[in-house]
Amino acid sequence: MQALRDQGGSANIVQVATHIWANHESELRSAGDLFYTWQYDMRWACTKLRERKIIQPAEDSDRGEWKLYATNA
Repeated sequence: MQALRDQGGSANIVQVATHIWANHESELRSAGDLFYTWQYDMRWACTKLRERKIIQPAEDSDRGEWKLYATNA
């Protein structure tokens, strides 16, 4: 959510991954096996946030765009 907020409420997956890496690289590098799965985990988190109505459904966004509902931006 913070990556999307920092991008004005929406971003594509590369922008989200870049933000996570830029802000959490040392944590990811020291996280053991998580280092190899964090991008998968990021996508799964997006799915969960969509289920909770925090991120708009994929069909309501441009392809590859993750967009917060206005109330969460």
